[in-house]
Amino acid sequence: MVRLPTARKIVDLGGLRVLLDKYRSEGRTIVFTNGCFDILHAGHVDYLERAADLGDVLVVGLNSDRSVRSIKGPSRPVVPQEQRARVLAALACVDAVVCFDEPDPLQLILEVRPDALVKGADWPLDRIIGRNEVESHGGRVERIPLIETVSTSSIIEKIRGLPVS
Repeated sequence: MVRLPTARKIVDLGGLRVLLDKYRSEGRTIVFTNGCFDILHAGHVDYLERAADLGDVLVVGLNSDRSVRSIKGPSRPVVPQEQRARVLAALACVDAVVCFDEPDPLQLILEVRPDALVKGADWPLDRIIGRNEVESHGGRVERIPLIETVSTSSIIEKIRGLPVS
């Protein structure tokens, strides 16, 4: 499969619709996941690579800066959304990145109508937003085990503890 250049992988909703129509017409399986992805780390990369392995095309819904602040608090995100989107789009396993402002991804999931909705195994199945909607059109929900020793919050705490030079 030919991969798009990084900048072309970052799309708005209209651009995403065009890509999804193309991928579906080619019979490709669409996988969707979402997150804040603030300070991208090895745990994120492992998660995204494993999500991509569940289909042909991986679409990542990225919480906007406003959305991250509403979820994580006023000091987050550390990395602005344009930069977070660019880093995600640079990953070979990611086919499209689309930002969303809402506190949860339900509207985006309804728009994408993925064949597979992926979340980390830390999410109980009955709390996964979009599960019912995805399963109602024949899609599936997958939970991926996380690398327990790596998190953005732990990285931030470590940085806070370092002396400033």
